[in-house]
Amino acid sequence: MPLPKRRHSNQRTRKRRTHYKLTHTPAIIPSFEAPGEYALLHHVDPTTGRYKNRQVFAAPDSGQNA
Repeated sequence: MPLPKRRHSNQRTRKRRTHYKLTHTPAIIPSFEAPGEYALLHHVDPTTGRYKNRQVFAAPDSGQNA
Protein backbone atom coordinates (compact mmCIF):
# COMPACT_ATOMS: atom_id res chain seq x y z
CA MET A 1 0.00 0.00 0.00
CA PRO A 2 1.49 3.37 -0.96
CA LEU A 3 2.42 5.88 1.69
CA PRO A 4 2.80 9.64 1.33
CA LYS A 5 6.33 10.75 0.64
CA ARG A 6 6.03 13.92 2.70
CA ARG A 7 3.96 15.08 5.59
CA HIS A 8 0.91 17.24 4.87
CA SER A 9 1.12 20.72 6.31
CA ASN A 10 -1.28 21.85 9.05
CA GLN A 11 -2.82 24.38 6.69
CA ARG A 12 -3.58 21.74 4.08
CA THR A 13 -5.12 19.44 6.68
CA ARG A 14 -7.25 22.23 8.15
CA LYS A 15 -8.43 23.34 4.71
CA ARG A 16 -9.71 19.84 4.11
CA ARG A 17 -11.40 19.67 7.51
CA THR A 18 -13.39 22.86 7.00
CA HIS A 19 -16.02 20.76 5.23
CA TYR A 20 -16.47 18.38 8.18
CA LYS A 21 -18.99 20.73 9.78
CA LEU A 22 -21.92 19.22 11.60
CA THR A 23 -25.37 20.25 10.56
CA HIS A 24 -27.12 21.99 13.42
CA THR A 25 -30.73 21.10 14.07
CA PRO A 26 -32.20 22.81 17.12
CA ALA A 27 -33.52 20.48 19.80
CA ILE A 28 -37.26 20.86 20.12
CA ILE A 29 -39.20 19.43 23.06
CA PRO A 30 -42.87 19.57 24.01
CA SER A 31 -43.68 22.62 26.11
CA PHE A 32 -44.95 21.76 29.59
CA GLU A 33 -46.45 25.21 30.10
CA ALA A 34 -48.50 25.24 26.89
CA PRO A 35 -49.78 21.76 25.95
CA GLY A 36 -49.67 21.07 22.23
CA GLU A 37 -46.83 23.59 21.71
CA TYR A 38 -43.11 23.00 21.28
CA ALA A 39 -40.18 24.87 22.80
CA LEU A 40 -36.47 25.13 22.02
CA LEU A 41 -34.11 23.78 24.65
CA HIS A 42 -32.30 26.44 26.72
CA HIS A 43 -34.43 29.28 25.34
CA VAL A 44 -36.93 31.59 26.97
CA ASP A 45 -40.47 31.07 25.69
CA PRO A 46 -41.29 34.37 23.92
CA THR A 47 -45.05 33.98 24.38
CA THR A 48 -45.04 33.41 28.14
CA GLY A 49 -41.68 34.92 29.14
CA ARG A 50 -40.80 31.85 31.20
CA TYR A 51 -37.67 29.70 31.40
CA LYS A 52 -37.46 26.56 33.53
CA ASN A 53 -40.75 27.39 35.27
CA ARG A 54 -39.43 30.85 36.27
CA GLN A 55 -40.82 34.15 35.05
CA VAL A 56 -37.87 35.82 33.30
CA PHE A 57 -39.66 38.84 31.79
CA ALA A 58 -43.21 40.10 31.59
CA ALA A 59 -45.20 38.46 28.83
CA PRO A 60 -46.24 40.85 26.06
CA ASP A 61 -49.95 41.72 25.78
CA SER A 62 -51.86 39.66 23.25
CA GLY A 63 -54.00 42.65 22.19
CA GLN A 64 -52.61 45.08 19.63
CA ASN A 65 -52.90 48.84 20.06
CA ALA A 66 -55.19 50.13 17.33
